[in-house]
Amino acid sequence: MTQHAAPSPARTSGRHRGWVTGGVVFAGVLMLINGALAVLQGIAAIAEDDVYARIGTYVYELNLTGWGVIHVVLGALVLVTGYGLLKDMAWARFAGIALASLSLVAQFLFLPYAPVWSVIQMAIDVFVIWALASRQDEADRTV
Repeated sequence: MTQHAAPSPARTSGRHRGWVTGGVVFAGVLMLINGALAVLQGIAAIAEDDVYARIGTYVYELNLTGWGVIHVVLGALVLVTGYGLLKDMAWARFAGIALASLSLVAQFLFLPYAPVWSVIQMAIDVFVIWALASRQDEADRTV
């Protein structure tokens, strides 16, 4: 008499959990890098150097100094939140989703100044939002 054991959900969820946890760590690293680069992007915009070309009329018109301040503040917050993610702090996941969403909108509005870089950062922000939203707490996984 043979008994057929059902596949253990712990193995499947363990494999999925490791992949998602790795995604959260990678999202934390990406947030650290994006935060640092956003601060540098903002400094370049504030310095009014020839890094960004002046554009003509634009619906969301804001001068480069205004964009620079937005990028410096948002970049510093993203940098701190990325560090919090790497330290596995619970507040950092929720703050990371909110800040990645704000970064996504800011990069969309910054498209005329740096189109290729803005599209790359928007894709990274979408990954960060997905990675942080797909992570579950340990209590939710043990069902």
